[in-house]
Amino acid sequence: MSKSSESSFVYVTFIRTTPEKLWSALTDANQMKDYWFGMQIISDWKPGAAWQMLFPDGRVADTGEILELDPPHRIQLKWRNEFRPELKAEGFALCTIDLEPYSEAVRLTIAHSIELAESKFIQAVSGGWPKILSNLKSLLETGSVVLTQADHSHSR
Repeated sequence: MSKSSESSFVYVTFIRTTPEKLWSALTDANQMKDYWFGMQIISDWKPGAAWQMLFPDGRVADTGEILELDPPHRIQLKWRNEFRPELKAEGFALCTIDLEPYSEAVRLTIAHSIELAESKFIQAVSGGWPKILSNLKSLLETGSVVLTQADHSHSR
């Protein structure tokens, strides 16, 4: 596939925590609410299982399938937006989450890609992930988030 037929976004951050604590924060719906502006992913967390991301009011935001699960190292998901018609029309993207021990921290890499040039979905997630991961980093390192629901809109 040529670069012109794909859109991608990669975000890397270092979090002073353990891979196990970070894994738990990424896969536990209750922990997720704390840093993801009230959102939560519901899944059995097994390869081949479906997943849904829900807004705080219960509406479905995103859906997909768990493609790969290697605790506490890697999660790979098929991911489709469900609440914005123009994003849903683009189909499924691939999201890969890698956790790698790094000194006294964990290097967290989020890679989101879709086989579509100039994807609006990738533009949207590229604005959302930095906020979400800043909150996750702050929560794990300090016990509180840096951005609140009031600081974030669902217009990803």
